[in-house]
Amino acid sequence: MSLLNDLRDLVRPDAIITEPRELEGFTEDWRGRYHGPAACVVRPGSTEEVAAVVAACACHGVPILPQGGKTSLCGGAIPAEDGPAPVIINLDRMRRIRSVDPVTNAMVVEAGAILATVQQAARDAGRYYPVSLGAEGSCQIGGTIATNAGGTSVLRYGNTRDNVLGLEAVLPDGTIWSSLKGLRKDNTGYDLKHLLIGSEGTLGVITAACLKLHPLPSRSSVAWLAVAGVNAALELLGRFQEGGAGRLSGFELMNRLQHDLVMTKVPDRRSPLEGQHDWHLLIELSDAGGPDDLNAVMEDLLAPAFEDGLVLDAVIAASDAQRATLWEIRHSVSEANKKGGMGLTTDCAVPISAIAAFIAEASDAVHAIVPELPIIIVAHLGDGNVHFIPFFPFEGWTGPDAGEGRGAQVRQAVNDIAIRLGGTFSAEHGVGRVSLAEMARYKPASELRLMWAVKNALDPAGLMNPGRLLPPPA
Repeated sequence: MSLLNDLRDLVRPDAIITEPRELEGFTEDWRGRYHGPAACVVRPGSTEEVAAVVAACACHGVPILPQGGKTSLCGGAIPAEDGPAPVIINLDRMRRIRSVDPVTNAMVVEAGAILATVQQAARDAGRYYPVSLGAEGSCQIGGTIATNAGGTSVLRYGNTRDNVLGLEAVLPDGTIWSSLKGLRKDNTGYDLKHLLIGSEGTLGVITAACLKLHPLPSRSSVAWLAVAGVNAALELLGRFQEGGAGRLSGFELMNRLQHDLVMTKVPDRRSPLEGQHDWHLLIELSDAGGPDDLNAVMEDLLAPAFEDGLVLDAVIAASDAQRATLWEIRHSVSEANKKGGMGLTTDCAVPISAIAAFIAEASDAVHAIVPELPIIIVAHLGDGNVHFIPFFPFEGWTGPDAGEGRGAQVRQAVNDIAIRLGGTFSAEHGVGRVSLAEMARYKPASELRLMWAVKNALDPAGLMNPGRLLPPPA
């Protein structure tokens, strides 16, 4: 019996997609850069159905590609152009909020739940799920866990890994493993959830998660600033960390090119400041109560920064609507960049003290390869994550001497500098298939051997998202 016939016995008929035209929405990423064939797409409606589908694929020796909202920048959830066509398991039918426990500060959600829906369910219970990123209206919670997504609140709340208390997953042989406890302390051996967080679907299919909730911020202050430069922004970061009394929850930097692309490429975006500025900074303070007026705290911290020449201009949001408008600018960068050209998005992180050196040295290195190439800078400054994006116009992309031909050289030059400064080439985006060469180049052989040992132990047939995350063994 064929695999397809087996699958039709396991899920309802409309949960299997085989028509080429219908498959297109699952076999190409949102930027149109990565695509490949799939044997079919299966949309299971329960963990038990996922387990049955995985077991059937294992029996037939067919590779499996777990898929969420396809918002990745690394091609990790899209089939490869070559190699055997996988069965895509898309979790978009598994969207239930199973429980919210405001006493335990935990919620259990299925992997296909949209991140924004999870955030709203937490707010409805008077709690806060802090992982926030530009794709939160379309990315699935399972995908954010499989990639250990970062976002704009990491400096206060940590990555996704820091906000997951437990997982439910289907292992490569079809076994269901469930540990959805809301415990903060469980010292009974290996913490197995951390093998799956950030594994990019190479060790199993995440089907549900127990998420950590936080007190819901009841007050916030958001400011948009023009700053004198990267060093000025870093000086401000130190002042806000010291004077903000633990309430600093956002500290986002972008250069003029990134700001201008958002203003020109995304409808209804307006610059908060008059005039042209080389560097822009978005700062948020928030807390769940207390006597202080946070706008007054913001003003008190900014006043000496103006006097010292660190801040050139600033506006503080006067309402929730204005705060949302300022954050919309930051969350619009991916849309703007997609419309504006072909960006070689890098995902470097370096020690915060090395950020200015990294930007300067990486800029020089890129311009030594492609003189005067525009560069986008957009950074989660508070956690050292700098998206350094050499930016080619569409008409300057094709050809051996253009972006298409120089991209690998440019990317390696940037990543080499990040590594030399004590950083990483992937801070929050993951590895996928785009950064396999970087894994081979920068990861110590001992680390890769350990990762392969885990992979071989859990997935000896190598069927779970092959060709992703781990480069071929040396």
